[in-house]
Amino acid sequence: MPKRTRAGALTALAGAALVVGTALAAPAAAAPKAPGFLKAADLPPRAGTSWAAGKVTAGIPEEVKQDMCIGVGLGGGQDSWYRKFRTDLDTSARQVSAELPSVRLAKGRFAKLDEDIVSCADRIEMADPQMQATLQDHGTLPVGDGAHVYALRTVTAWGASDVRLISIGREGRTVTVVDWGQLGGFVDAPVQAFKKTTTTAVNRLH
Repeated sequence: MPKRTRAGALTALAGAALVVGTALAAPAAAAPKAPGFLKAADLPPRAGTSWAAGKVTAGIPEEVKQDMCIGVGLGGGQDSWYRKFRTDLDTSARQVSAELPSVRLAKGRFAKLDEDIVSCADRIEMADPQMQATLQDHGTLPVGDGAHVYALRTVTAWGASDVRLISIGREGRTVTVVDWGQLGGFVDAPVQAFKKTTTTAVNRLH
């Protein structure tokens, strides 16, 4: 009896060692890799200051999730990353990129974002009667699998004015949004420089 017990124990230990060895030998699932992002120098120049870039961070920031123009279209933040940019003045920017499981889903994400941006001005005014919003379509760009650039101006009943430049782009399964903003109106928005920024953003994804 003692010998059989000992043999059984040795067999169990050998089996456990085999399981552990197999587990150690199995490759760990690789974490999704973030696509390439803009650098501070890629943003439109702002007179009197320079751009600073934050870290590329997994997920989607809370203010983006709540954004009426792009929040819904970007989804819940799975397999997404973002980077914030700032200046010492009133100008800021951010880039959010999402890696979709398939090209088909990426095309759908791009189309949803485009639809939401186009309807954004009307929805802003419906949500806040003291806000006037105007959208300008600055056309598409021949980069990657496509990009589209918009400008959005909002003016409050008490006179405060903000302008945003928003672009969406796609390369394969990756969709990216670049969002620039500052105080002012359409005349203050560097559209041509922002188009160059958008082209760089899409080219840098992969």
